Amino acid sequence: MNHSPKQFPWLRDLIFTGTLTATATLSFLLPLGSRGVFAALQDSPKNLVDEVWQIVNREYVDHDFNQVDWQATRQELLSKDYTSQEQAYEAIKKALEPLGDPYTRFLDPEKFQQLTSQTSGELSGIGIRLELHEESKALRVVEPIENSPAFEAGVKAGDGILAIDGASTIGMSLEEASEKIRGDVGTPVTLKLSRQGKGSFDLTLNRAQIELPSVHYTLRDEGKMRVGYISLDEFSSHAAEQMQQAIQKLNNEKVDAYVLDLRGNPGGLLHASIEIARMWLDDGAIVSTVDRVGGKQEYVANHRALTNLPLAILVDGNSASASEILTGALKDNKRATVVGAQTFGKAVVQSVHSLSDGSGLAVTISRYYPPSGLDINHKGITPDIKLELSNTQRRLLMTQPELRGTPDDPQYKQAITVLETNVLTRKTPNQVGEPVSRR
Repeated sequence: MNHSPKQFPWLRDLIFTGTLTATATLSFLLPLGSRGVFAALQDSPKNLVDEVWQIVNREYVDHDFNQVDWQATRQELLSKDYTSQEQAYEAIKKALEPLGDPYTRFLDPEKFQQLTSQTSGELSGIGIRLELHEESKALRVVEPIENSPAFEAGVKAGDGILAIDGASTIGMSLEEASEKIRGDVGTPVTLKLSRQGKGSFDLTLNRAQIELPSVHYTLRDEGKMRVGYISLDEFSSHAAEQMQQAIQKLNNEKVDAYVLDLRGNPGGLLHASIEIARMWLDDGAIVSTVDRVGGKQEYVANHRALTNLPLAILVDGNSASASEILTGALKDNKRATVVGAQTFGKAVVQSVHSLSDGSGLAVTISRYYPPSGLDINHKGITPDIKLELSNTQRRLLMTQPELRGTPDDPQYKQAITVLETNVLTRKTPNQVGEPVSRR
């Protein structure tokens, strides 16, 4: 686990060429039937089209399909002949458009693989974060991921990457470089690196399955107060266990309060947001979901919070979906003070299906509501303390990301002011850093 705060929160977007903006429940379903049926579906673009139609017909949250005659849509789709998968893909995308739901969407095999890698929180590669230097356009290492092949081999932050398997990186985009470095587990890749004081040298690494850190944390001394600062990039399948480790280790450091940074977090897996909410909230409602027929499912805290210390949450206009579930749960239960800008406003849940040819389909299956019962879709959550960053402040934090979560970060600074008041009103000698008692 990386103990330092993440300094380049947008780099994952560049590496994956797109972020997951849906709160999803992964449901990798194969068509029913024999291996022969599977092969037929795989070889038939028309069957792929109908496969998508059937899933939407069965699961889509709006049983009126946005006033679309969905049966007529099927007839139109099946009346056409498709000479290629690409034609079928275009027909599927066109058929989904009238639903008016940007989150119900078709994903070609490449984009589906990117999404599943992101939600799984794992990637086959060597474990480095990359950037293109703004001025020189040179490719270099931001940091190696702990316990990865690159980390174990001694790759360092700031190392330049001159070539990948003999191909020069001059003029290579970040996406192209990432694609060349990724590959099957166990296969080798050779990098030509440059390092100050050492010059250039070749390094061959074997690719491995790597758990990507979604949680980054550090201890900050703010005056007389010890603050556990935790940033959460996304709600991947490993996010909950990583969050648990972060809270437990910071508890051991006897912190007085916490700041949870959800700025720029686009969402992720529903169950991850619920499990993380339970780490902060000992009692109370977390979220409820309502499906197409009005079926309601409620999720509540389970008396297993890891801490009851004062908490501030940082949010912005890119805090969406699962971030809003967590924020809403802690805000409505008065467990945390929310600081920052209005959140994105995405209050729907998707199920993500693997299709027979390796492509995928995300389909909206339910709407969710925070404990208050308010509909935050297209509206977002209003912070307790609304503090917008100016364009100058936003640019400063983007060009100098190491300033995030420091007194040079206005939203973080405001959170510290709030926490100082909370700590002073509740602190006793035996309370510092103690987790809540179990029930």
